[in-house]
Formats: sequence, C-alpha cells, structure tokens
Amino acid sequence: MKTLCLIDGEHYLPVTRDALEQLRDEGCDLCAAVFIGGTEKIGTPQEVVDQLGLPVHLPRELRKGVIPLDEIVAACREHDIEEVVDLSDEPVVNYVSRFEIASALMQLGIAYRGADFLFTPPRFERILEKPSLAIIGTAKRVGKTAVAGYVARLLTSEGYNPLVVTMGRGGPPEPEVIRGDRLEMTPAYMLEQATAGKHAASDHYEDALTTRCITIGCRRCGGGMAGQVFVSNVPAGARKANEFDADLVIMEGSGATMPPVHTEARIVIVGAHQPIEFIAGYMGTYRVAISDLVIIAMCEEPLASPAKVQQVEAAVHRINPQATVVSTIFRPLPLTDIRGRKVLLVMTAPEEIIVSGIIPYLEREHGCEVVGHSPHLSNRPLLRQDIARHIDRAEVLLTEVKAAAIDVATREALEHDLEVVYMDNILLPLGDHAPGDHASGDRTLDEAIQNIAARARRRFGG
Repeated sequence: MKTLCLIDGEHYLPVTRDALEQLRDEGCDLCAAVFIGGTEKIGTPQEVVDQLGLPVHLPRELRKGVIPLDEIVAACREHDIEEVVDLSDEPVVNYVSRFEIASALMQLGIAYRGADFLFTPPRFERILEKPSLAIIGTAKRVGKTAVAGYVARLLTSEGYNPLVVTMGRGGPPEPEVIRGDRLEMTPAYMLEQATAGKHAASDHYEDALTTRCITIGCRRCGGGMAGQVFVSNVPAGARKANEFDADLVIMEGSGATMPPVHTEARIVIVGAHQPIEFIAGYMGTYRVAISDLVIIAMCEEPLASPAKVQQVEAAVHRINPQATVVSTIFRPLPLTDIRGRKVLLVMTAPEEIIVSGIIPYLEREHGCEVVGHSPHLSNRPLLRQDIARHIDRAEVLLTEVKAAAIDVATREALEHDLEVVYMDNILLPLGDHAPGDHASGDRTLDEAIQNIAARARRRFGG
C-alpha cells in the first residue's frame, strides 16, 4: 500500500526513523512524508529532509496550530497515496485538527490511521446505468425526504422521468418497489399496508405518495463517522432501479449516512439548528465538501436566529466555495384541498415551530382552521393522548407520512370517521417567501436543482 507519513519536530529524528522502519517491516510502501510542524526536538525542518531517507514535503509556511492541509493533499496526489499514517502527536495535532485531516483525506478516498484510530473512506459502488444524484444530510430530521420529493416533482415538471431509491432503519428486507405512478395511495390503502406488517410510513411510501414517481425502498443498519453504512441492501435496490425506464435516479440518504452507491452529483441538507461544530467540524466538513448544492434548512427562530443562519452560510462557503448554497424553511403542502375545514394537525416538527410558523401559514395559505395539533408523531403514547384530546372538534386529520402517521394517526382518524389528508413539506428559500430581509443563497433553489440534474447528466455522459 502506497503510504505517506505525517511527521513533526516534537520527536527526535532517530525515533521517527525507527517508526518508519517498522512501517516498512509491516509491508508499507513508504513514498513520502509531510512535515506538519514542531521544532522542539530538531534544529531546523531541513534536517528532517536531509536525514529521513525518503522524500519529505516542507510546507511553504508553517504556522503554530495550523495543519498544512494543502501540502498533505498535494503530496497525496503527487505520489498516488492510498494511506496516510500519522506519526505526529500533541501539541502539533489535536482532536480538532485530526478530524480536519480525516475529512480532507476522505474526499480523496484515502485511509487515515494513527496509533489507535483508523478512518476509512466510504465505498461507493458503481452500479447505476443512468445519471444519478444523491441527497444526503448532516443529521437526522433535516428534511432529506422532503427535499427528495421536491427535487423529483420539480424535475418531472421539467421533462425528466426520475426514480427515487430510499434507505431507512425501518426499510424492507428486500428492495421494495412502490409504483407511485400507478397506485391510488389512499389512507385506506396505506392503513392496509401497515396492517399487513409493512412500515407504510417509510420514506419510499412517502416519496411515492408525494411525487407519484416509482420508488424503491431499502434498509440499512449502523452509520460511521463519514457516513458509511454498516450493512444495507441499497446496492440491490440500485440494481433494481436499472430495470426501469427512468432517466435519472435520486438516491436518498438516511440520517447522516450516505447511499453506498456512486452518483454523479450530491445535494446535502444542513440543519441551521445544528451546533456549528457539527457542520464546520468533525465529518460535517466532509459531507459539505463533497456536495454540489448545499440546502440549509430550518432557517427560522426559535430553531436558528438570523445571525446563526449567517454563521452557517459563512462556514459552508468556507468549506466548499464552489457549491451553490440556498437557505430555506419548510412549510406544509396538503395533498388534498382543506379550505374551510377544521383541522387536527400532527407532525414531527417542534411545538414552537408548529405554533409560530406552520399553523399561521396553513390557515393563511390554505384557508383552514387548525383546532388542535400534536408535535408527537414520533412518540406513539403522547400522539394518542393528543389525538384523543382534539379529535372531537376536527373534521380532518392532517399528517406527515412519518413515524406513527399510518399505524396510529390514520387508524385513529378513520375509526372516528375523520377524513385523513397527507401532506408534503415544501422548501421556501429565504428572501423569496420568508418574512424579513435576509438574503438567501447564491441562486434560486429551483434553478440550482435543475443545474445539478444537468451536471449529473453531463458527468454520466462523460
């Protein structure tokens, strides 16, 4: 394995030489080293170059506390490196800087290891026989399924014939095809699926319902720091996607994990409410850096102040200056007209957002009266309590297709002769539709998505 070592001046050179010999004894093909700082145990960095017996890259400028990432990346490319071994230590490197190094190396597909750690880059199998894009996230519940639906509907309106492949922690044991283009997915149908033992609130059901596209549901278990799944049947789902007459495949991630299948482009969803270090540090940096479009979601108070949104935007631009960045909020889109109806609303959104943003939007834009609500769609006991408290005053139950939407919310509503209306969550870019004068990202969202799809086609053809 072609190996590059990171070395410092905090070790005496004979000690570093012995470590290099041990790596050779292990079978490493030592191609080069990069000197990353520290001078306590050496005279000058040039001594390292003269005495180690392999090519040593010296950064043009060494600054205390700053890792020369550009030099490490350049050396890896020059020597076609497969693995980087860190022979440095505190105070030259620390917890934060090692994640910076790991993120940079993950982008190159290079393993990074030290005395007691090993980061291996995620593996993306080349399976798909048509253009594709992935939708990934920096956390769970940042809106990946809503974005996948938005992207699929937009591209359909632009003449594409997209297909969506999902993966989830509750997905089917074998990839499952839902013909959203043919099925009439009524509440009775959805409840029938749940009664038959299927997870009818899975992402592929939601996508099929909201997009009317073919969807393929898969499952996964476990997730690594860089987004690799521990086990999944997603590759089998991608092979099944090849069987359909679609001209673009949308691979939807799960939580912070990524589909283990190669795609020509990526969209990453970043939650403005997340701690900034989860976005601009750890492996959030990696996810942002490998993406073509960054959608910053949930850009409203109390989740995120305007100052926090600007902080996230600045961090994203710093990590990936080439990416298009659009800041957004989510708002509900009922799939059936609810104008003039009394509505019981159940969601996974936080109570504060439901009260301050979603209910006023629904009543203003869709002409309904929200007579009760629950933020507990993902907590079955509390959801049942909320439904029981408000159900007698409602004519319609309006719900997202998530968590307990089918087996609890739909079942309770139908048993009480309430009409069930499912809803989608649509993206509204800041500056276009949201209150306030905060300007959003670089371009309009729809234009950015269309550009990403066109880029996927070009890359696939090339």
